[in-house]
Amino acid sequence: MNKQYYIGVEIGGTKQQLAVGLSDGTILDSRQVKLVYRRGAEDILEWLLENIREYLAMAPYAGHIAGIGVGFGGPLETATGRVLSSLQVPGWKDFELKQWFEKEFGLPVIVVNDTVTGGFAELYKGAGRNSENFFYTNIGTGIGGGLYIHRKYYDGSGFGASYLGNMLVPDWRSLLPGGYTRTELLCSGRSIEKRLRGEGYIPKISSLSKCHGGDMSQITCVDLAEAVRAGDMFACVELDKIAESFSISLVNILAAQGVDTVVIGGGVANMGDILFDRIRQFTDNLAFIANKGRYQILQSELLDDAVLVGALLIASGGYVEIV
Repeated sequence: MNKQYYIGVEIGGTKQQLAVGLSDGTILDSRQVKLVYRRGAEDILEWLLENIREYLAMAPYAGHIAGIGVGFGGPLETATGRVLSSLQVPGWKDFELKQWFEKEFGLPVIVVNDTVTGGFAELYKGAGRNSENFFYTNIGTGIGGGLYIHRKYYDGSGFGASYLGNMLVPDWRSLLPGGYTRTELLCSGRSIEKRLRGEGYIPKISSLSKCHGGDMSQITCVDLAEAVRAGDMFACVELDKIAESFSISLVNILAAQGVDTVVIGGGVANMGDILFDRIRQFTDNLAFIANKGRYQILQSELLDDAVLVGALLIASGGYVEIV
């Protein structure tokens, strides 16, 4: 019997990834690119077209690829695979992504939100493997979410994600009392870096002000993490505020859904303990008494491979169940 292979795709706001692998999520070969967008979605589609065609013609995969799974970074209709929009990349509005893949490659295709896809990977192959009621979120260019009850993903809205980043939290940037904003606008990687790069935001006494020769336009979340580890007071307070805002949203998930495990992935989550220790502490401080001691917050085990592994699982039609 000929071995079957699958293709997994991650379409993000910053990073694009592609893999060929097995039905159990095993990645055999992968490719990654961070594109400089000239035309937005067209640049991504061009890269996918070239690289998937190469996989389809490559030994030993040629003639043995059985399907494609896609994790898309933005709101979409799961049933049809139609993208509603992208908050980061132009050109995706109302784009029939599933139809495009099927027309170009002649294979069965399923398109799911990227955070939901990563959640499937963590639920079945990663940190959530022992969870019954599970929530996965990522802190990356944006902030998404996937809720899995009794190990099934309930896409009741038809829009393919539980967007943690859209939850409202107090806005500590506001000069007026009672201000609020979306979690994503405070805690996503893009929002953190935009804030840090703002003129006069970083005080001169902070070591961050000397990064990149004082060129604040180059400051990244990695720089913030290094400053926290070095004990920089401004950086520590900044990360405290980020973690507290994120924790407020998590507490709402715990109260509403009673999940036993929260797993966090994405590029910002790669900060590790300096971020997770804060999130755990703030969440425990804020959690409703019925939730205390009944949940755990874990870092993604699969990290940057989570969406690709999930996309392979989805492509194979095994493991996952969307209801």
